[in-house]
Amino acid sequence: MLSKTSTLVINALVELARLPIGECEGTKSIAKKIKAPQNYLGKMLQNLAFKKIVISQKGLGGGFRLARDPKKISLYDIVEPFDNVSLWSECALGLKKCSDSSPCAVHHRWKNVREGYYKFLKKTSLSDLVK
Repeated sequence: MLSKTSTLVINALVELARLPIGECEGTKSIAKKIKAPQNYLGKMLQNLAFKKIVISQKGLGGGFRLARDPKKISLYDIVEPFDNVSLWSECALGLKKCSDSSPCAVHHRWKNVREGYYKFLKKTSLSDLVK
């Protein structure tokens, strides 16, 4: 259910979470470790810097580091900018008039899956993945 971009970014943030507090790592090093395209990874990490999930530091000893404790970064925080999970409220069959009061054939089952996935993303922290 995760896009390739989200999977790549999660793996990159796991690498950042393993760094000593305050240290940075460059995209070249991260990309090599997770076998990702360096330029693409850099753009994705800049996106997360804009969202205040990572900090970008230029110059000697620069690179990226987490902006906050990995226990306080959920998978939802990481995935949402790329996969737009919050927009998954649409009908699974694409019907325009589907709701709890006027459900399609799969409405309630899809709602359970969607809510379960959303809950998983919200309750799983980056630190859970580092263990």
